[in-house]
Amino acid sequence: MDSIIKIIDEMNKSNEGLVPILQRVQDKLGYLPIDILEAISEKMNLPYNQVFGVTTFYSQFRLEPQGENLIQLCNGTACHVKGSKKIIKTIEEKLGIKKGETTENMKFTFQVVYCIGSCGLSPTAMINKKVIPKLTSSKILKILEELS
Repeated sequence: MDSIIKIIDEMNKSNEGLVPILQRVQDKLGYLPIDILEAISEKMNLPYNQVFGVTTFYSQFRLEPQGENLIQLCNGTACHVKGSKKIIKTIEEKLGIKKGETTENMKFTFQVVYCIGSCGLSPTAMINKKVIPKLTSSKILKILEELS
């Protein structure tokens, strides 16, 4: 906790904004626990509801720990039309979790997003920040096996 307070204090003194502080702390911890949000609120002299509101507004921030492997499957229009719904079901069945959840062993976090920006390659997923194009159920099962 001391190293996090040091980050907050240093960034606050150099007039960094709330978002960069949240980003830096999340980079260090992997997520933003409530007690850290309270410390940021206090150190920055901001109302807690403002800090919490910014944290929950931006999808880049997480309030829960994330698994070792982050799977973000697109279910935007192009991906949906080309079968992302079937891939969602395949992932949920294989991992034993629903979208928005993390496996008990912290190996996988599964999210459904609505645009990766790769519509021409649909259906697509981003796995650990790498775009996976033209996804199928069999292709995702192979990837999940490799990551297990």
